Amino acid sequence: MARTLRDLPADLAGKRALVRVDYNVPLEAGEVADATRVEASLPTLRWLLLRGARPVLLSHLGRPGGRPNPAFSLAPVGPVLAGLLGVGVDFAAPCDGESALRASRELVAGRILLLENTRFLPGEAANDRALAGRLARLGDFFVNDAFGTLHRAHASTTGVPGQLHPSAAGLLVERELKALGVLADPPRPFAVAFGGAKIGDKIDLMRRFLERADCLLVGGAMANTFLRARGVDTGASLVEETALDLARSILSEAEEKIRLPVDVTVTSRAGDPGAKVEEVPVDAIEPGMAAVDIGPESRARYATSLRGCASFFWNGPMGLFEDSRFAAGTFALAEAAAEITAAGAFTVIGGGDSAAAVRRAGLIGGVSHVCTGGGAALEYLGSGRLPGLDALSSRERNMP
Repeated sequence: MARTLRDLPADLAGKRALVRVDYNVPLEAGEVADATRVEASLPTLRWLLLRGARPVLLSHLGRPGGRPNPAFSLAPVGPVLAGLLGVGVDFAAPCDGESALRASRELVAGRILLLENTRFLPGEAANDRALAGRLARLGDFFVNDAFGTLHRAHASTTGVPGQLHPSAAGLLVERELKALGVLADPPRPFAVAFGGAKIGDKIDLMRRFLERADCLLVGGAMANTFLRARGVDTGASLVEETALDLARSILSEAEEKIRLPVDVTVTSRAGDPGAKVEEVPVDAIEPGMAAVDIGPESRARYATSLRGCASFFWNGPMGLFEDSRFAAGTFALAEAAAEITAAGAFTVIGGGDSAAAVRRAGLIGGVSHVCTGGGAALEYLGSGRLPGLDALSSRERNMP
């Protein structure tokens, strides 16, 4: 288990806390469109400020390709953070330069220093040791509170804690790991739902969950692949052709636990608001039509499967929920999750699109836990390890 904030030395007053946060927020017209990830970092920042530490923040935003791009600047996040936290926020760029180092040393107690996008530097994704060393100069100790990046072996996630000691997991990371840890031995009955497009990315986790789950609900394009593997003609539906043998293997191992759609919403052209849309049984998909959501009977059956469950994990939407015509299946599953949560079940939404769907359905507060990083959650659940987490546990050093 990684060290936590409570494992740090008691006297942090005046010390620079180099904190890896996840401010990979959506921007619209140069402004933060959704501050959820900024809000998630506040408990750790408040904890540090209360103890007199001076937080210096590292984050990425988007995929700028290892070069500066104003469209991915973190500068717009500063005012949002200042408003949420009620403290002054300074900004410095680039994050590894002398100006950033000077700003970290001159940071006034009670203020925060936000640094420019780490992915503006080519050495970030390459976990360049020299870059990690330049970043490590910016703090007296390191805190990683960016759960959604822990599966990435980048300079700011695994490189820095190799050179800056002590290091610890922030409160957000601690909360994520606690929630995911429950699923190692979940209360029964335990249900799992997988959606999205690809089976291959989730095959190991699906098999692991099938060992302990009482039922596994499948939706999204992933369901099309399972249906095709079962011999159903899926028309023009998106199917992961290279995963058909995997799907057949899973069905042969645990078909009695797997729930597939019995009806689907189909369309002739997804993305065309004037295209034909109808709901049909899965064995009645016409050539040229594509399944883009689970149908009403499937929605009812999936909700019934969840009732009475004591725990539930969900990753991946049931359809193309970004289009309101194809969101009914995903929203119905979100409502069913909120219903069993209210009845006492422990429910975890595994980040990514499923988290966005629960948020869009207005049910973000109706489930037990929403992961801030889908990829990290899946990797941790599948292997029990994350590179960024291992880096926090690798060595013990005393604060200089």
